[in-house]
Amino acid sequence: MIVVLKSSASEAEKRELIAAFESRGLRVDLSEGERQSVLGLIGDPAALDAELIASLPFVESVRRVSEPYRLCGRSLHPDDAVAEIGPVKIGGGHFALIAGPCSVESEEQIVSIARAVKAAGADMLRGGAFKPRTSPYDFSGLGEKGLALLKLARAETGLPIVSEIMSAAQLPLFEDVDLLQVGARSMQNYDLLRELGRCGKPVLLKRGLAATLRELLLAAEYVMAGGNERVILCERGIRTFSEFTRSTLDLSAVPELHELTQLPVIVDPSHAVGRRRLVPPMALAAAACGADGLMIEVHNEPFKALSDGAQAITDKEFAALAAKLRAVREAAKA
Repeated sequence: MIVVLKSSASEAEKRELIAAFESRGLRVDLSEGERQSVLGLIGDPAALDAELIASLPFVESVRRVSEPYRLCGRSLHPDDAVAEIGPVKIGGGHFALIAGPCSVESEEQIVSIARAVKAAGADMLRGGAFKPRTSPYDFSGLGEKGLALLKLARAETGLPIVSEIMSAAQLPLFEDVDLLQVGARSMQNYDLLRELGRCGKPVLLKRGLAATLRELLLAAEYVMAGGNERVILCERGIRTFSEFTRSTLDLSAVPELHELTQLPVIVDPSHAVGRRRLVPPMALAAAACGADGLMIEVHNEPFKALSDGAQAITDKEFAALAAKLRAVREAAKA
């Protein structure tokens, strides 16, 4: 149930109403907007008299929520959420550019790439330390050493770091990682999502290979139900009948998600298309359709990359793309 209060509602009236709901065993989520306050009632409000609540002089409206994702639904939070990762803001008009290699391979590799993408305008550095691979014989990351090298690159450049966590058991290793990425394969790893809800660190949640938007939002709900509202959604392509790209980048998901949820939505075109030449045009299209950020795979020597070299653009190509992205975003504002 959602209770919308009038702009004239006093703080004392808000506190009294919240206390009354909590005495009924309900959790109350208060969202303070520019024009009104919204109370989201989490639990079983079936016994509440909606007409009685609506009759209160400081209540504007009362409605029951039909969608199962209550914490990340627009009906409860009408204003855009802004995720803050150190000095970086994502959502609510703030755009973030995340760049770096698929896998951390060496100190020289990650530091040189971090310097190059920062010079081109990147806001954050991505790099895989633990890599879930389809084949058990493929390079699966440097593990804890890879995280240490990412932190070294952060110290060199000041860029906040993003890396993928694969299980709840790895949480102690990620205490000093700025943004925890949940990969597409782990989107429905509910034990991991519950632990991320309790850890309080920002979470980048990627859409599963065949997940509906409803399933993506319910995965975000798992994290938020644990008390962690710092969630960023990522469209990274879904599996279709296309034979020409790795996946199909569903850019329609960006405006649709913005309508359904207050959470920031970014796009990863690299994993979606899997082909270097297609990454720049799809990145530009993502910026044009309203994405709150982009995650781009960049490698200084893609042909020597230990994983996903075919979809990584060079640092020079990234610099050219970043300049075009700025132009597209300015045009989209007009």
